[in-house]
Amino acid sequence: MQTRLDFYTADPAIMKALLGVENQIAKGSLDILLKELVRLRASQINGCAFCLDMHVTDAVKAGESSRRLATVAAWRETPFFSDRERAALAWTEALTLVSHDHVPDAVWEAVRPHFSDAELMELTAVITSINSWNRFAIAFRKMPV
Repeated sequence: MQTRLDFYTADPAIMKALLGVENQIAKGSLDILLKELVRLRASQINGCAFCLDMHVTDAVKAGESSRRLATVAAWRETPFFSDRERAALAWTEALTLVSHDHVPDAVWEAVRPHFSDAELMELTAVITSINSWNRFAIAFRKMPV
């Protein structure tokens, strides 16, 4: 496979806007490991090789264990994730697959007790941002390096 388009040079203003969202997310209060798990899970669902490679690397650098990284796709079947992380991963799946069930009430009821209003905004921003990056990387075939 070859890259179709370098989206960073094709429209720097759009990339600057997306990076602005990332900069705001970086200033947030959510734990970096939680953010990387969420990014990884959404990228798994979307099948984004570039983002999977990037976020596994970033998670390892931040101190994430190989065991948790290897099982994040099966987070429901492992004892390795906290209730807060499970709620975030369920929220990630619901938002990433929004056309399937339009974020069921049960997912909302599961995530709500674990996050403040501001944290839910940040978590949702992380999820929507990685979904945007996945779509750019997949559409234009950005390759892992």
